[in-house]
Amino acid sequence: MELKRVVVTGLGALTPIGNTKDEYWDGLVSGKSGAAPITYFDTEKFKTKFACELKDFNATDFLDRKEARKMDRFAQYAMVASDEAIADAKLNLDEVNKLRVGVIWGAGIGGLETFQNEVLNFAEGNGTPRFNPFFIPKMIADIAPGNISIKHGFMGPNYTTVSACASSANSMIDALNYIRLGHCDVVVTGGSEAAVTIAGMGGFNAMHALSTRNDSPETASRPFDATRDGFVLGEGAGAIILEEYEHAKARGAKIYAEVIGGGLSSDAHHMTAPHPEGIGVMAVMRNCLENAGIAPEEVDHINTHGTSTPLGDVAELKAITEVFGDHAKNISINSTKSMTGHLLGAAGAIEAIASILAIENGIVPPTINHEVVDENIDPSLNLILNKAQKRDVKVAMSNTFGFGGHNACVLFKKLD
Repeated sequence: MELKRVVVTGLGALTPIGNTKDEYWDGLVSGKSGAAPITYFDTEKFKTKFACELKDFNATDFLDRKEARKMDRFAQYAMVASDEAIADAKLNLDEVNKLRVGVIWGAGIGGLETFQNEVLNFAEGNGTPRFNPFFIPKMIADIAPGNISIKHGFMGPNYTTVSACASSANSMIDALNYIRLGHCDVVVTGGSEAAVTIAGMGGFNAMHALSTRNDSPETASRPFDATRDGFVLGEGAGAIILEEYEHAKARGAKIYAEVIGGGLSSDAHHMTAPHPEGIGVMAVMRNCLENAGIAPEEVDHINTHGTSTPLGDVAELKAITEVFGDHAKNISINSTKSMTGHLLGAAGAIEAIASILAIENGIVPPTINHEVVDENIDPSLNLILNKAQKRDVKVAMSNTFGFGGHNACVLFKKLD
């Protein structure tokens, strides 16, 4: 069976450094930090008092007030980003065959704030438990793609992938395969997360996973820097319209890039820590290259998982050196989490968008906040530090890894 070609025809982004795809890209290229003191709740008792929150975002600017109240923030974010991507793709919703349009979405946690608030309200109350009738529909992770499909009438595959921080990369790979195999013409994919909450910050602090650089939040996310002390929690959404190539060409769609492969693997090592030798990461990149049918030497750029944790950054870069050999020093390597923070289940989507726009614009965004060289990192690697770099990117790889050892990797290529 000959596989269909799959292309990207629409993008939508809602991030801590920009509330649209274009604002997000401008923020990336200029090296903008999205980290700032938390405004959502009182952080007096928390070890970490900052995060990468959305700025100047009001859901009711985009959604009907009644509908917005029925959604957790992660679902609101999904609706806004997917609407932008659908508009960007210029899909004619009156003509497209909605039976062949799917929505496959990623969320690592889902409606954490909804769950938190309902439980706190119950604990404070007396007598008969009183829960919001929308408690369960607001909380469940699969409600985001459900809401997107209901709004637009999309009747193809509809579900959420949950693999911690690899969730939205998993969703893209599933979407890629549904179209490749001829089951869909179009899939709305991506991911959203809204874990900047009392429970989210408290939980990650208890794991000692978050940076505690409270005196300088904007510089706290510093992948590859020797003084990094943990990741910075972010929130938002990224949406990508994947489409069968001939379908896109027939309607004259703008094509950003081709999706040429996706790979998955497991570390099978530890609940939260990466394998120190990067075995699972090596496997996922090799699986992705094999799936795409390209040689390692064809990759120009890698947007790393690069969370700014002491163990993870070193393990990933060692794995890149092992997989790409001498060619590794020719690859532009960055971590856009230095600007957006870590969007958990939405990370793969917004970083895929960064990779796609690097191809389109011929610019690789920087890894900001780098000050001190880490002696454990190979100095021959081309880490794009502190300033964007112009480069003709033909093939870009996006890496995303999650707690539980879930690894996902996606490859994008400039259309021939």
